[in-house]
Amino acid sequence: MTEGEASNNCRVVAIPWPFLKRKVECAGAAFLRYYSIKCHGEDTSLETSASNDKAEEVVFEDDVEYLRSLDPKEWKKQDHYAVLGMKDLRFQATDDDIKRAYRQKVLKHHPDKRKAQGEEIRSDDDYFTCITKAYEILGTPKNRRSFDSVDPTFDDSVPTTADIKKDGFFKTFGKYFETNARWSEKRNVPLLGDKNSSREFVEKFYAFWYEFDSWREFSYMDEEEKEKGSDREERRWIEKQNKAARAKLKKEEMARIRSLVDLAYANDPRIQKFKQEDKDKKLAAKRARQDAVQAKKAEEERLLKEAQLAKQKAEEAEKAKIEAARAEREQQKKNLRKERKSLRDLCKANNYYAQNEEETVNHMAAVEKICELMKLNELQDFIKDLEANGSEAFIKAMKETEEKLEAERVALFENKKVEEQKTKKNAALKAPIEWSVEMTQLLIKAVNLFPAGTNQRWDVVANFLNQHGTFTDERRFNAKEVLNKAKDLQSSDFSKSSLKKAANEEAFDQFEKDKKKPTSVIDDNSISKNEAPKLVNGVAPKVNGDVKVPKEEKAWTKTEQELLEQAIKTFPVSTPDRWDKIADCIPNRSKKDCMKRYKELVELVKAKKQAANLAK
Repeated sequence: MTEGEASNNCRVVAIPWPFLKRKVECAGAAFLRYYSIKCHGEDTSLETSASNDKAEEVVFEDDVEYLRSLDPKEWKKQDHYAVLGMKDLRFQATDDDIKRAYRQKVLKHHPDKRKAQGEEIRSDDDYFTCITKAYEILGTPKNRRSFDSVDPTFDDSVPTTADIKKDGFFKTFGKYFETNARWSEKRNVPLLGDKNSSREFVEKFYAFWYEFDSWREFSYMDEEEKEKGSDREERRWIEKQNKAARAKLKKEEMARIRSLVDLAYANDPRIQKFKQEDKDKKLAAKRARQDAVQAKKAEEERLLKEAQLAKQKAEEAEKAKIEAARAEREQQKKNLRKERKSLRDLCKANNYYAQNEEETVNHMAAVEKICELMKLNELQDFIKDLEANGSEAFIKAMKETEEKLEAERVALFENKKVEEQKTKKNAALKAPIEWSVEMTQLLIKAVNLFPAGTNQRWDVVANFLNQHGTFTDERRFNAKEVLNKAKDLQSSDFSKSSLKKAANEEAFDQFEKDKKKPTSVIDDNSISKNEAPKLVNGVAPKVNGDVKVPKEEKAWTKTEQELLEQAIKTFPVSTPDRWDKIADCIPNRSKKDCMKRYKELVELVKAKKQAANLAK
């Protein structure tokens, strides 16, 4: 090819978009082969192909003596694989192997073949029946599985401690797990591995075997066949007995597998190594926590020592400061005594700046007052001023001292007076308030206005009394006092209460006082009931020259109250004209008065019950 032809054959392909990186999941026969080798250490596909190659080379045994020793009636006790000449191949034999083995046996041991060779044939118990029965069982997947479940060559035992010590853990249990792997419903049964297997591999191995699902079933060992039952009930009974026997054998089989796995787990050196590693890890973590606690404790102790040392230093500094202040005060006192002595000596040397003996005594007293009132620097300044100005400075200082003392006396008197007033006021506020009839009635009204369930009820009742009551001082009710009074009212007997007695006696005394007062002539006939005059500034207005006085309601006496209570008991509600008869029992009282008084008593009883409920 020339250069021009090569250039003509070369083509440039344009890529419309850049390459993209995509995630691809592995699949296919090659990946499955790789996965099998990675996880199980074997290639099942290669084994299958190898087994297929071997199948062509399988040579079936033909033990005539063994076949002639068989009893067709005892077919359940026979080894069907041995009958077909597959004693060594057994469960690994394929369906083609079984067919070829049976074909060979038929071609050689058929009664017609042997009869043609001159052999005497017994039609009732010929061993060819055993060959036919073996193929019938092994040639059917269900029957073959039933026979394989009770394979007489399978070892159902569990290794002993002597076996483990003799052959070692991996060799002993590797053989047992490989032989029992044939019963697994799941494919790719994990193998035991070796001492270098990872923790993940070992955990998956034991997780699989602890959840092992066996397909092994024991229907081949049924003592009776269901088809032999004469009727349906008998066949049901036979099936029930067979199922119970199979379940028992299945349970024993799973217990055997579990005991095998438990024994392997208990003796597995890898598990012991992993447990020791976990133990060491926990111990290391525990030691780390202990070290952290110790370090934290040491740090706390260090900080505590530092705090104590700082506190000690602060106390020492404070002590030194107090000592310095004390020394300074002592020095000031010493200097103050020195200056006072200098002042006294100076005044004494100048005869206290006095003209006569009386003035001298006064000036001496003034010097002492000046010494007591003036501070150190004031004394020093005063001595300098005294040395410079003499008597003028002394007289001036003496007057200022007297004025200062007088101001202090006045302030002291005022403070004492204020304290006394304050003490008296507090005593008055702390003293209990005397409950008058008016305040008690106001309390009953407040209790009715604010029933149980009111938010902060007794504070509300106390505020109501403080707003609507009359007080002579600044003393006011609080919630506790109101509650205690309500409890007293609740525990009192309203029919004989001191409150009612006090109210009646007060009303009666007021009535007697009003009778003794001089009154103007009143024409009762000229004043109708609907024309009751109103008081103007406490005085009734004049009507035609006369004073119009409102008619006052007569208070109930103790005797009238007792008669009313007795009449109410005597004449119950069902009595006809009840209130007329009750009014007849009480002199000077009308039916209307009795009914009104009864309503008042009912309100008092209601207030009593409400107060009792609130007190609870």
